[in-house]
Amino acid sequence: MASKKTRRPNRTSTRIEKDSMGTMEVPADVLYGATTQRAVLNFPISHHDMGWQTIHAFAQLKHAAATANQKLGKLDQRRCNLIRRACDTIMEELENPGTRRGMMRHFPVDVYQTGSGTSTNMNVNEVVSNMACQAAGKKIGAQDPVHPNNHVNMGQSSNDTMPTAMQIAAATHAKHILLPGLKQLEKSLRKKSRQFDKIVKIGRTHMQDATPIRLGQEFSGFAAQIEYGIERTHSAIRALAENMPIGGTAVGTGINTHPRFGKMVCSELSKETGVRFREAPNHFEAQATRDCIVDAHGHLNTIAVSLSRIASDIRLMGCGPRCGIGELELPEIQPGSSIMPGKVNPVLVESVMQVAMRVAGNHVTLTVGGMGGTGSLMELNLSMPLATVTLLESITLLGNSAEIFAVRCVDGIKANKKAIDETVERSLMLGTALAPIIGYNEAAHIAHECYYNGMTIREYCLQNNVLPEDELNKALDITSMTHPDG
Repeated sequence: MASKKTRRPNRTSTRIEKDSMGTMEVPADVLYGATTQRAVLNFPISHHDMGWQTIHAFAQLKHAAATANQKLGKLDQRRCNLIRRACDTIMEELENPGTRRGMMRHFPVDVYQTGSGTSTNMNVNEVVSNMACQAAGKKIGAQDPVHPNNHVNMGQSSNDTMPTAMQIAAATHAKHILLPGLKQLEKSLRKKSRQFDKIVKIGRTHMQDATPIRLGQEFSGFAAQIEYGIERTHSAIRALAENMPIGGTAVGTGINTHPRFGKMVCSELSKETGVRFREAPNHFEAQATRDCIVDAHGHLNTIAVSLSRIASDIRLMGCGPRCGIGELELPEIQPGSSIMPGKVNPVLVESVMQVAMRVAGNHVTLTVGGMGGTGSLMELNLSMPLATVTLLESITLLGNSAEIFAVRCVDGIKANKKAIDETVERSLMLGTALAPIIGYNEAAHIAHECYYNGMTIREYCLQNNVLPEDELNKALDITSMTHPDG
């Protein structure tokens, strides 16, 4: 029997790059170098990279750093221009969804890497260096005229660039994704509040009937929650932007950098992003802790709680359509069941509630990462890559879900006035309005009698001559019950 010819596996063409540990085979068609390749081999864990927002922030940071170093006389104009052009290209391609995927293949380092984020910082340094070398007419990997450490990373350490990039990404993402989403939702809720202002429904406390409330008043409460959420987002952005670690280098002392470097980088970043970034007043706090991240995410966690509460109440008021509360008619956007024909579920509401659950879980992750123990060691927090992607995920989820909730659900909500009117008149809590006139105990007695006899408060009072009819009608005016007595 003839033996089968052994076929050699196809191998991707490679090139040789070098770093401080020696040479390394790197795929020929990527822009990163030896240190990145070591990280790729060391951390095949989640197969999730750091995300385009983080890399975009790093490119902004390297661009600003090159400008600052040139102004400080540390970096010549030619190298500065090469670095800035490479960073501009990275940012432009990441901002375009059509080219984003192609650019991100050059930034493959896994989220679960070294806790300082050194691998991602070096990944960016190597890509910028190789792009600059190519632009200068040199071979990729030449490290001349732009070296990844000597020039791209000049005046920096992974220990101050990683937390700085984290804060740039989160602050700008909150500004451009979360704030617009929340503003859209607040606008939609305010509109519904005005639209429903004259509709009086029964209020509920402890899931039991309570005194009347206008549907518009309920929605005004929802809108106020989101208004406060917008204020909390601004507070989160300030927490991130006003305590920038850049300039602290390795342990916060600023070794190997110019004393004015951090302030100048923050000034450049402010011009580029429209967010007012400030150098940390105490670099030892800014690098050893991630308190600003925990603080910022605390605001996000509160926003998630607000969204979940609003979504939960709207879902409950819309339950039915015939055998539930049925006060609201939610937009029908897709079939709700694979077995029950005609069933429609509040799918967008449930999506928002799941986002809130995820954000709440993310807050636990960031709390544990920020509090120390295995997450920190003396002068450096060691959970920064995970903290970065977790924070950005929460911002993205909240911003996107708020906008979609507004446009695809809230804007299309209708009030079921017939169901609302029937429910209000049957409520035993209308007797609350009688308490100031006939006393609490007598009003409670009437409510119990109505419950056992199946009567309404109005019917019982008329039948038993509790009050003259005109006085009774005035007392049981449901609209007046939704205003202070004053």
